[in-house]
Amino acid sequence: MGRTEMSKGELRKVEVLARVESGALRVKDGAALLRLSYRQAKRLWKRYRQEGAAGMKHRSAGRRSNRAYAASLRGEVLERVRKKYSGEVGERFGPTLAAEHLAAEDGLRVAAETLRRWMLGAGLWTRERRGWRHRRRRERKEHFGELVQMDGSFHAWLEGRGPRGCLMDLVDDATNTTWAQLGEEETLWAAADALRAWIEHYGVPRALYGDWKNLYQRRATPREQLRGEEPITQFGRMCERLGIQLIGASSPQAKGRVERMHGTHQDRLVKKLRRLQIATQAEANVYLEREYLPEHNRRFARAPSRPEDYHGRKPSGRELDQAFQLETVRTISADWVVRYDNRFLQLLPGRYQHAPAKGRVKVYESRKGELTIEYRGRKVGGEEIPAPGRGGRQEPKERGQNGGGLAPRPPQGKWVPAAEHPWRRPVCPGGVPWRRTAGPKAPRSLLGLPSASP
Repeated sequence: MGRTEMSKGELRKVEVLARVESGALRVKDGAALLRLSYRQAKRLWKRYRQEGAAGMKHRSAGRRSNRAYAASLRGEVLERVRKKYSGEVGERFGPTLAAEHLAAEDGLRVAAETLRRWMLGAGLWTRERRGWRHRRRRERKEHFGELVQMDGSFHAWLEGRGPRGCLMDLVDDATNTTWAQLGEEETLWAAADALRAWIEHYGVPRALYGDWKNLYQRRATPREQLRGEEPITQFGRMCERLGIQLIGASSPQAKGRVERMHGTHQDRLVKKLRRLQIATQAEANVYLEREYLPEHNRRFARAPSRPEDYHGRKPSGRELDQAFQLETVRTISADWVVRYDNRFLQLLPGRYQHAPAKGRVKVYESRKGELTIEYRGRKVGGEEIPAPGRGGRQEPKERGQNGGGLAPRPPQGKWVPAAEHPWRRPVCPGGVPWRRTAGPKAPRSLLGLPSASP
C-alpha cells in the first residue's frame, strides 16, 4: 500500500499557503517560494481554501499503485524463493541472484529491488551491514590492460562434492574484467597458467599487482643486499621475459578489487556449481570458461575511462612456452656433468664443446618437465645418466629436437640406499669403518679402544 503521511514538499505547500491565507504573502509570492507557475499556485490556493491542509496531500496517497504486481504473483515468487533459493545465511541466494534465476529457470520476471522488499517483508533476507575503517579510495586506472590484479582464493568451491581448492583470479583494474581458474593450491604453475590464459585472451598486460609472497616477490638476502642485486622469483622472471611489471601489495586492502571479486565468486559461483552438481575441478574450469566468466563479464564489467587498450600483442604459443619456464643456474663439473634437481645431465661433445668445465650454464624446465641447457645463449646437447652408486649405466633418455632438450623425468618413488651403501656404514672414533652385521662383535683393537682388563 502507498504512504499515508504527508511528504516534506506537501508540508511546505501547507506552510506557504497558510501565510497567504493570513495576508502575509500574495499568491504571486507563494508561487515564487514554491517554485511553481502562477497558474499552478492559483489551483493550489483554490484547493487549500476548499479542503484545507488535507487538500495538499497527493491524490494517490494511501492507494494501491496502478503498476503494482499482482498479489498472486508475489505469493508465487515468495514460495519459489522459499523452496529453491532460501536456506542458511551462507547458502541462501541474495535478491539480485534470485531474481536472475527466477527469470531464467522459472519464467517469473521481478525487479531485483522489488524482490528485495518482498524478501525482507517475508523474513527471507536480512540486511548485513559491517563497519569498516575509513580509507581513501584509490582511483582506477584509465586504460584496459594498464594494471591487472591477481590473487588466489582458498574456499570450499565444490562444497562436499569435491576437494577444497584455490581459485586463481585475475581482475583488470580499469574495467573489472575477470578471468579465473580452479586448482588445488596457489602454486607457481597455477599462477603461470592463469596468467597465460589471460594473455591468450586479451594480450600482455602492462603491470601485474599481486601479494608480497615468495611465490611472486621476495625480500633480498644479505648477500644480495651486499652485492646490490635485485631479488627475483621464478614467477617474476617469467613476467620479466614478457615485459610485465610485477608490483607487490603490502595489504589485502591495497588489492581490494580482486578481494571483492573473491567475495562475489564465493557467493554466486558456489551456488551455481551446486545447482549444476559439478563435483570436479576439471568440470568447474570448463563451466568457468564457457558459461560463468562470459556471463559475469557481460554483467559486471564496465567501460574504461579512456578507450585505448594498453595490452601488448598476443605472443605465439612458442613464445609463451619459452617465457613460462623455470630458469636455474648450474655449474659444469670436471667431467662435463650438470646436476639439476637430483638428476645428472651429461653434456655431449661436438660443436658445444666450448662450454668449459666449471663454467656456468642455465637449465630451463618447461611446464611439461622438459629440460633445456644453454651456455651463453646457445643450446647445449645433453643426456641424462644414472646417479653415481646406483647400479650400472642405463640407456640414455630420449633427447628433444636439435639435441637441445631432455625428456621429462619419469614418475618414480623415493630412492632408498642399499644395505651396502657407504651412507649406511658408520665410522668408529678412530676413523676405521666397519660393517654392522649380525655376527660377533668386532675386536676392541679394531675400534681403536684399549683392551678390556681381565
